[in-house]
Amino acid sequence: MKRQLLLALTTLAAGAALGLISPAQAQAYPPGYHGSPHMRPAPPPPRYEPRPPGRPGQAWVPGHWSANGGSYAWRGGYWQRERPGHRYVPERWVQSPRGGWVMRPGYWTR
Repeated sequence: MKRQLLLALTTLAAGAALGLISPAQAQAYPPGYHGSPHMRPAPPPPRYEPRPPGRPGQAWVPGHWSANGGSYAWRGGYWQRERPGHRYVPERWVQSPRGGWVMRPGYWTR
């Protein structure tokens, strides 16, 4: 029993120390991405964009801030071909354990 508990605690501590992320987040940056993956300071709040009327077979990807050298540039929302049976999780900025900000690219999930 002690051995199992020690193994579980060691595994959790190693995961926390290495900053493991879920497989859904462990994706390469999209083609054409040239920004720095770590940014300081935090990105500005998202801009308001009215959602356009729906299009058959298309999913709306909301706008987001992209890294542009040492600053942020707004990328407006756009339409992307829908994947039946999936939903789109948009890009988002998350704070890393070291204090910088990291862009997690959008992806499709079931």
